[in-house]
Amino acid sequence: MEQKQKIVAEVAEKLKAAAGGTIVNYQGITVENDTALRVEMRKAGIEYFVIKNTLLKRAVEIAGLPELSGVLENMTAIAISENDPVAPARILCSYADKIETFNIKAGFVDGKVIGVSDVVALSKLPSRDTLVAQVVGTLAAPISGLVNVLNANISGLARVLQAVADKKGA
Repeated sequence: MEQKQKIVAEVAEKLKAAAGGTIVNYQGITVENDTALRVEMRKAGIEYFVIKNTLLKRAVEIAGLPELSGVLENMTAIAISENDPVAPARILCSYADKIETFNIKAGFVDGKVIGVSDVVALSKLPSRDTLVAQVVGTLAAPISGLVNVLNANISGLARVLQAVADKKGA
């Protein structure tokens, strides 16, 4: 009993600290696919584990995500990321597309529960690094345009001044 309480407390803390997570019904996944999934999760810095529904129900209540209790039936696994709310959804949705019986149940982002359609939409977003690069590129474009305009004006002014100097010198 004490060990179960410890597991519930640990999982609740992980849920509270997570940027996002996804819950799946992992039924029908082969050992080969499960191994590949776990390797992919580890590389992405995602914690993925199977847990009894009764323990997870207690943990989601403690973590302030009671809406997740309704989906905790059958075989349940959860993927949690402390840094990237998109990564668990992206990886698990790619497996759900390949394996008919492997289904997304729900997810959460920054303490808010999201449904299956929202998890799928989240999975289609670019990674955090890609989004940051896009924002930086978008911010840098006007600056480089301004530099080009200023350079063009300065070089144009220099040409005009040179022409005036040549005319006066002649």
